[in-house]
Amino acid sequence: MEIISKYFKHLSADQLSRFTQLAPLYRDWNEKINVISRKDLDELYERHVLHSLSIAKIFTIDPKTKVVDIGTGGGFPGIPLAILFPEAQFLMVDSIGKKIKVVQEVIKALGLSNATAIQSRAENLAPQKFDLAVTRAVAPLGQVSQWAKKILSKQNQGLICLKGGDLSEEIKSARLKTKSWRIHDYFPEPFFETKFVTWSEMPV
Repeated sequence: MEIISKYFKHLSADQLSRFTQLAPLYRDWNEKINVISRKDLDELYERHVLHSLSIAKIFTIDPKTKVVDIGTGGGFPGIPLAILFPEAQFLMVDSIGKKIKVVQEVIKALGLSNATAIQSRAENLAPQKFDLAVTRAVAPLGQVSQWAKKILSKQNQGLICLKGGDLSEEIKSARLKTKSWRIHDYFPEPFFETKFVTWSEMPV
């Protein structure tokens, strides 16, 4: 938890409390439904929570923004971002029911009124429309963009992805206006050396 306070120094008491609750909640649920590897669970705050919050070092999510987290898995990046931006609205989707069960229970335990989670494929969310899409290591950029296009509004703020490794070919093949930022420039821990935040303009 200290690593979150280190890089986000102006958290409210409610935010600090909710971030602190994440470790015991995920440890408890992971014993029932395995959604995070044991090794990663021991490094939850760095590899999952801080990784998710790297988006906030580059972007601010404005109040009333409707955000969809595509392929949320265990709730990342959606849950940490929902804690950090309590006035934005987050919908987390994943096609795997057991993962969504965990996300729903974590949201409930935290009392996150600005977050919901449903079992669904992103492309099946239409006719709902969102202002922003976020995702973490779900699929190649070109594929994720096809899903996002169907559910983003015409005035959308784009698609933000957490990615790793050499992205040059992936970005080229997606044929989107895309920018990328090295997370290691913000968080110098070795884990982030090959991690990136990308933003893609999404014509719809």
